[in-house]
Amino acid sequence: MAIWLTGCGAIVVIAYLLGSFPTGYIAVKQLKGIDIREVGSGSTGATNVLRTLGKGPGAFVLVLDSLKGVLAIALVYWLFKFASSQNFIPPTIDAQVWQPWVVTLAGLAAILGHSKSIFLGFTGGKSVAISLGILLAMSWQVGLATAGVFAVVVAISRIVSLSSIVGAIAVSIFMVILHQPLPYILFGIAGGLYVILRHRTNIERLFAGTEPKIGQKVATEPEQTA
Repeated sequence: MAIWLTGCGAIVVIAYLLGSFPTGYIAVKQLKGIDIREVGSGSTGATNVLRTLGKGPGAFVLVLDSLKGVLAIALVYWLFKFASSQNFIPPTIDAQVWQPWVVTLAGLAAILGHSKSIFLGFTGGKSVAISLGILLAMSWQVGLATAGVFAVVVAISRIVSLSSIVGAIAVSIFMVILHQPLPYILFGIAGGLYVILRHRTNIERLFAGTEPKIGQKVATEPEQTA
């Protein structure tokens, strides 16, 4: 039992480290020689990379950050499949009950890693792209539905932050509608609230009517994300 718990804990730690990998920071550093935390919104996520380097690098970071989320969840699936094939799971453990909970913990760890990267002094992005990857791996139906909501809102408003916030709210609704396990519903609630919290300065600008739309210039001073 202790070995099994250690293995599950190790997967959660690895998920955090995957989330912490600073894709946006490295991309901007290599291509422009600057610290992305010192420009635009100060976020290391795909949106700030888009504003700093353009569509190509922004899309590249979006895809890689999403893949980090997919990989974090895929590792949990692999752990359970491998442990089951090798009879490593204790007889007192119901793998079908445990797996959704470990998936949820790994997903939350990856989200936390992306926004509080150990490699960047616990700074980072706003966890939107990595959340999408996690959702697609957790439940592709919920992931696609959430991405659809994001796409519709961004097409109408041209505001990425608003689209991210609406998508974060929609996740929990889709989890319930599509009859996902309780741990996944709790992930939708906790992850969605965390993403919204990471956008608190954006929310202030939305109410003030000063939040930039896609293509608009942003202030050069980074916003406070601590």
